Amino acid sequence: MAAGKYIVRHRKLLLLFLPALLAVMPLFGHTINYALEKAPVNHVILFYLKLGVQHIIPQGADHILFVVGLCLLSTKIKTILWQATAFTVAHSITLALSMKNIIIAPGAVVEPIIALSILFVAVENILLSELKPWRVLVVFLFGLIHGLGFASALNEIGLPRNQFYTSILSFNAGVEIGQIAVIVAVFGLVIVPLGKKPWYKKAVVYPLSACIALVAAYWTVQRILYT
Repeated sequence: MAAGKYIVRHRKLLLLFLPALLAVMPLFGHTINYALEKAPVNHVILFYLKLGVQHIIPQGADHILFVVGLCLLSTKIKTILWQATAFTVAHSITLALSMKNIIIAPGAVVEPIIALSILFVAVENILLSELKPWRVLVVFLFGLIHGLGFASALNEIGLPRNQFYTSILSFNAGVEIGQIAVIVAVFGLVIVPLGKKPWYKKAVVYPLSACIALVAAYWTVQRILYT
């Protein structure tokens, strides 16, 4: 019965995010990067690949905390990779659609929701004893929002018109490299040496998730008030 009530609350909370996602609309065209329009393809690839990595490491503290949160509820690499794949597919979709001016949301909407997504995952790590099947769907929905955030950052630099797909795929590949680096670090430094300890959840998962939740709550308030 208690589990049923939790699922209902869980679904209601998810519904709070859907209007913001469905309400996004074309607001502006993507910026054009004139400087790279005549650059060789390999230069374009390296430029946007590096840009994508940097958007995660070291500049993407919020995305790093989100990925770390995804790694904490399960010690199985397969489960972690399923979540990471759902997140990747989702943010790739909205990143591409946003840069094609099909769906674009203002930062004042996207950034607070990104912070809330981190808070949600962190709190779920504390409340749940094991990863539930709906977690992948939750991660996918949040990935759609994160993709809009990636697009906003990429739009500041712009894309060359004649190498649109090359640059956006390179940027996305860089983002994935950054995310994989975070997953490997958490798995290698935390899960492998500590994951099988009987005190792992109480001494590692709960404190780390609580810290992530506090930071995310602060970011949420900050972004609502100042974005």
